[in-house]
Amino acid sequence: MTPATSILSDGIRLCVTFAIAGSVGYGLLLLDAPAPFLLGSLFGVWIIGGLVPQIRPHLGVARWFHIPIVIGLGVLIGSFFTAEILMQSGKWIDTVLVTAFVTMAVTMAGYLFLTRLRSYDQMTAFLCSVPGGQVEVVAIARDTIDKDYVVALFHLVRVVFVFSSTPLLLAFLQDAEAVKASNQAMLSLPSLFDLSWQELAGFIGLSVAGFWLAKLIGLPMPHMLGPVFISIAAHSSGLIFIPRCTEFVLLAQLSIGGAIGARLAQVRFGELLTYIKDAIINALIILSLYGIATIIMASITNNSMLQIWLAFIPGGYYEVTLLALIFGFDIAFVAFHHTIRTMMIYLFLPAIAVKLRHDTSADNRPNS
Repeated sequence: MTPATSILSDGIRLCVTFAIAGSVGYGLLLLDAPAPFLLGSLFGVWIIGGLVPQIRPHLGVARWFHIPIVIGLGVLIGSFFTAEILMQSGKWIDTVLVTAFVTMAVTMAGYLFLTRLRSYDQMTAFLCSVPGGQVEVVAIARDTIDKDYVVALFHLVRVVFVFSSTPLLLAFLQDAEAVKASNQAMLSLPSLFDLSWQELAGFIGLSVAGFWLAKLIGLPMPHMLGPVFISIAAHSSGLIFIPRCTEFVLLAQLSIGGAIGARLAQVRFGELLTYIKDAIINALIILSLYGIATIIMASITNNSMLQIWLAFIPGGYYEVTLLALIFGFDIAFVAFHHTIRTMMIYLFLPAIAVKLRHDTSADNRPNS
């Protein structure tokens, strides 16, 4: 396949995916559903793709399209870290410590469930139980185990649980007017056409500079963390301010939700039913422990339950921060906690993976 043919094929998949995602999302918006374009794109693409096999090859969001969306989202996330916000971060020490503790606890709980009760090998169980960093975890799985698709499925199920449960939790904890307000707030963001050329240039400049600087210094997840960190530096110093715009936030929802829905549509439920069951139980273990921590911290701090839930829950760095962006919560609080949890995973994951691989090799070595 030539590059031109490949780009054309990717373009067709984008058009089909966005047509389904946008249509279902708009329908949910008319029904005043929470996060309509996010949930509409995920479940619309998943269900339609699952019911119509002929359409599955034409679903998906190409990586060359997805990465710039994530890069831009990173710049928007960083824009919330003003000097005033960073001065407040010291007040979050209690919830940050809880985040670190619960991250270790849920990893151990999932690992014990899969190894002791489901007889998974140590490496697979550990990679399936790590709460976050799914891109890097799946990359390690490809190099260390045969069934890397099982690890990908576990992380996908967890993200879908977070994706689908959090908007519904908003509707449950708050009334219908709050849901309408969140949708109206999203649609009332400044338009792309309202931005000045200086703001557009700043947005593009921070995106490109953040990504390439992160690549240069070897920062993990460069397409996300690079733009976040350079945007934090620019906004906290007061050098620049990049407002959110309606079109980009909608595009981010369609891209992220559509990509997950397209991957789900490819899964044969009969073939992977056992793994799906284990993935659901593992996700429930993780969410339950984070849920208990959320209830405890909400009762002893001044933060709302849903805001702490968004800060704790491992649904994917940009997926969860996007939810905070949509619902108007303190995105700096949410993103700060996810950065701490994500960096913990990045720091310890490679070392633990190497240790488990060494132990597995030793166990499989024949006795002399």
